[in-house]
Amino acid sequence: MGRQPKSDADRVHDRIAVLRADRGVSRRELAEAVGVHPQTIGYVERGEYSPSLALALRIARFFGLPVEAIFSLDPLPSLSQELLRRTP
Repeated sequence: MGRQPKSDADRVHDRIAVLRADRGVSRRELAEAVGVHPQTIGYVERGEYSPSLALALRIARFFGLPVEAIFSLDPLPSLSQELLRRTP
């Protein structure tokens, strides 16, 4: 599966918690849908665990988004900042 990041440069940043809140999905529901334990989702959300490629792709499929919209090696800007940048 995944592994614990060894350094900040190795950390995978994500938007899972924001997406779950937006869609009204619990950790348990997401975990069941992608085939992991709910604690795994919590670990990934907190940056304590880097998801495997397969898990990242299953999460992206669940949300119907490209994997790079959910995960990044660089800190992700807040979604409100992203939207404000796109507003003319």
